[in-house]
Amino acid sequence: MKRVTIIVLDSLGIGALPDAADYGDAGADTLLHILDAAPGIKIPNLLSLGLGNISGAAGGRLAVASPRAAHVRLAEASKGKDTITGHWEIAGLFTPEPFNTFEHFPDAFMKGFEEAIGVGTLGNFPASGTVIIEELGPEHERTGKPIVYTSADSVFQIAANTDVIPLERLYGMCEAARGMLTGPLSVGRVIARPYIIKNGKRTRTPERRDYAVSPPQPTLLDNIKGAGKAVCAIGKISDIFNGHGITESIHTDSNADGAARTAEAMRRDFAGLIFTNLVDFDSKFGHRRDCLGYAGALEEFDAALPGIIAAMKEGDMLILCADHGNDPAHAGWDHTREAVPALIFGKGVRAVDLGVRESFADIGATVAEALGVAPVPTGSSFYSQIAKN
Repeated sequence: MKRVTIIVLDSLGIGALPDAADYGDAGADTLLHILDAAPGIKIPNLLSLGLGNISGAAGGRLAVASPRAAHVRLAEASKGKDTITGHWEIAGLFTPEPFNTFEHFPDAFMKGFEEAIGVGTLGNFPASGTVIIEELGPEHERTGKPIVYTSADSVFQIAANTDVIPLERLYGMCEAARGMLTGPLSVGRVIARPYIIKNGKRTRTPERRDYAVSPPQPTLLDNIKGAGKAVCAIGKISDIFNGHGITESIHTDSNADGAARTAEAMRRDFAGLIFTNLVDFDSKFGHRRDCLGYAGALEEFDAALPGIIAAMKEGDMLILCADHGNDPAHAGWDHTREAVPALIFGKGVRAVDLGVRESFADIGATVAEALGVAPVPTGSSFYSQIAKN
């Protein structure tokens, strides 16, 4: 195998894990509840690959007679349901303890942070990003104080109207927070959340930037780069891995842009990995509890999928997967602790049912074996089960 493309359909869970109740997520099932809300959803290409044939996916309603891809249900071995935890595990890294989460950040920290950035703050509580900018936006715009908020994930988020706090100053605030959130206050990500007022409505812009902690040991990406091959990161992948193991990073504005940039990269001739995150599923529809919007986003990606497949070269393998759930019919607005699907497709791939496996890291282990690079820290490869030769 010469090259692998991994596309993460961010948050497309397929059912609660056995420990989901410990996370407040009993009964969560992102795909099933989207189907309940949009029974006429049209995703023929995903179904032809075998999305509905995966064990437990959508209650078995979407199975086809002869799926075109290898397909598998993956549990998350790591503790947590965070973006970083999920992506790191896909890349072969087990996280034994969840990242720190906060109902609010301590007063002493907030005082020091405000001194560092030279202005007071608003918020400092868990919230939906689209809700809090409506609630606190007027005061922020009047006072110039940035909006700080968090969630059930390990995040410190700073929202600002870019007409009040320009992008570079907002990024500087995030960098200051990243440098201060260490030790007992360490969080997985500090996130810049810029917005504008458009047609009278506060609207978040694509200039979001994530400032993540670094992986504690080498991942699949480092092993591929270390073998002299390319690692092309599309979307927020570079942020999630804090730049480690990446040879090229491509920013995207939307799922559609991410799909198009992925196909463009696949049409180029190089060996290694293309790793794409399509965040709109999560940020625009899962967190906003929008089942119909999520269904529409799946239809949009499904329509782009033939173009992605057409861009595959001889010796390419395509993997579609997810990093956690975000059930748009669940209570609250946070990620949900779910199993995820994986579809593995290519001329050299046998379309077999791989059943249920214990870790997302089996993807990383399989890719490492397929590309002939050093094994990842954890995970069991299923390459021998899918390889035709």
